[in-house]
Formats: sequence, structure tokens, C-alpha cells
Amino acid sequence: MNSHEIDYEIYGEEMQYVEIELDPQEAVVAEAGSFMMMDNDIKMDTIFGDGSNQEKGVLGKIFSAGKRILTGESLFMTAFLNVGQNKRKVSFASPYPGKIVPIDLSENQGKFVCQKDAFLCAAKGVAVGVEFSKKLGRGLFGGEGFIMQKLEGDGMAFVHAGGTLARKDLAMGETLKVDTGCIVGFTQNVDYDIEFIGGIKNTIFGGEGLFFATLRGPGTVYIQSLPFSRLAGRVLAALPRRGNSKGEGSILGGLGDILDGDNRF
Repeated sequence: MNSHEIDYEIYGEEMQYVEIELDPQEAVVAEAGSFMMMDNDIKMDTIFGDGSNQEKGVLGKIFSAGKRILTGESLFMTAFLNVGQNKRKVSFASPYPGKIVPIDLSENQGKFVCQKDAFLCAAKGVAVGVEFSKKLGRGLFGGEGFIMQKLEGDGMAFVHAGGTLARKDLAMGETLKVDTGCIVGFTQNVDYDIEFIGGIKNTIFGGEGLFFATLRGPGTVYIQSLPFSRLAGRVLAALPRRGNSKGEGSILGGLGDILDGDNRF
């Protein structure tokens, strides 16, 4: 095994966190900002990239870190190593409401493709790289552009899905049409492309964008009901304009806010 073998347990329903149990000298790498808590004897260290090319010297580290710039992530990741003599635990939390998805790369032919901000953490030795689109349509019109993340190795990795998670196991030639932003990830044999919705009314008045993704089996696909971009868009749309609230829930609008008695802040 190239990756460290780790045990884990996922807690919670809507705001989940994953607790990872490390044997002595085992380690896990995680995105900055995902750390929640850890036991004593866990040593935290900031590393270039994902730590999978540490044996290749300075150039290997720079190349590993440079790939992360293309996916919009930080140059650095954080490694958590158990330096004690007994098993210790470290936990990582979801960035927003949704589900944490455990991916055993040894059961997925050593590779899993996911959207750029889905990766949460993984066993030390899992390589977090980039997956370039070879199709012009997918690159120009897909929600993730030309670049997605790929997780490679033989260990455990954890990705995050917003809202409710749907898993679809596609048979050979079976096709699933999905909103481009709702894709969490898929196994490497799945064929991913972009298709024009079509129809003047659909295009102008549909409100669902001009394109959707087509995922063709065989393979497994993970779909999220609440992409972060959609959540952020709804929050921005609900922000007060020019210092005025939207008077939500009242036909009186701003006057209703004055009368409701809850204006302390």
C-alpha cells in the first residue's frame, strides 16, 4: 500500500464531520480550514501540495503544489501525523450543510474525478491532482470549466456534497442528464460531456441555464442537491438593497419589520 490505511467514522446529519483514527506514524492530509479537533500526540504540519511527491525532492514538491493553483486551491495543505505510541483521532468538518462521501480509491481503480472544491481530506499518500477536459464543449460551457480535481492512489479520500446526496450506478451506455453545478464526482470510466438544452422557451425563460451535463456509464456518479454556488446566489439575492430589508414574510414589507418587534440588531 502506498497510502496510509486509516479508520474513520462520520457523525451528524446536516452538518457532518468525519473522525479519523490514526495508528502510530499514520497521517492524513486535509484542505486548509477543514480542521475541527484532534487528540494529543497529533502533530500538525503545513506541506507543499498533497504530500504525495515528498520523496522526489524540491522539484517534485513544487510540481505537486503548482497543480493546486490550477484548481483554485492553496499552494499548501495540512498534514496531521500521529507521533504517539497509541491510536489517536483527528476530525474534519463540512464547510456548509451537506454530506461527507467516503471514497475508497482501491475499489475505484485508483482514481476518482470530482469538482474543484469537493475535496475535504485523504490518507497520506493520496495524490490530489488536476483532470483536464479534452472536450471543447465541456471546457467552455461546463460548470467546472476545463479543469476538475482527480484523486489518485489506493487509500481513503473524503469529498463533500452540498444538501442531499444521490448516488447513481450507471450501466454500460446508460445516460444521466444533470445540472452542471450538481455534479460532485464520478469514477474514471464515466464519460462526461455537455449538451445544449435546446428550444427557444427553454433557453430564454427556463431559468436553468443553456447547458446540462450528460454522464454516460459504466460507473458511479455522485450528485448534490445544493451546490455552493446556488446557495451563495440565493444568499446574495436575499441581501437588503440600499440598506432596506426585503420584508420577507409580510405584505407590509418594511413596515412589517417595524411592527414585528424584532429589530434589535
